[in-house]
Amino acid sequence: MSFAFKLLSGEKKLKDCELLFDEKYSINRKKLEEMLAVVEKAKETGLVVNEDLCIGCANCVVSCPVHVEKDPYNAAVGRGIEMEEPILRIEDGVVKVINISLCRRYGKERTLCVVCRENCPTDAIAFVEEI
Repeated sequence: MSFAFKLLSGEKKLKDCELLFDEKYSINRKKLEEMLAVVEKAKETGLVVNEDLCIGCANCVVSCPVHVEKDPYNAAVGRGIEMEEPILRIEDGVVKVINISLCRRYGKERTLCVVCRENCPTDAIAFVEEI
């Protein structure tokens, strides 16, 4: 159980468990590798963006509480953002993570904000603990 939590947090890698590389565990190891592929794409906050599902609506961008607070004359009224380095931005028709360090879920004082995910009509945004 301890090893599993360390896998999810990124403290450990699958290769750190030599037992899993025994041939009799090969099926289980392959399942774990598939499951962990999602975790490896996640940011420190647990944020995962599935660009294949994103339609570029920008709901996540304009509803982000950090964007609203830092850019009240644009993001807060739904015009988009004027911040140089926002958390999220639409590029080439899909959402991109630009500056995750501003996210409320980042760092020691983090909170479990899910506003971007809640406002995504296509479920293109998820958090690792929800997958």
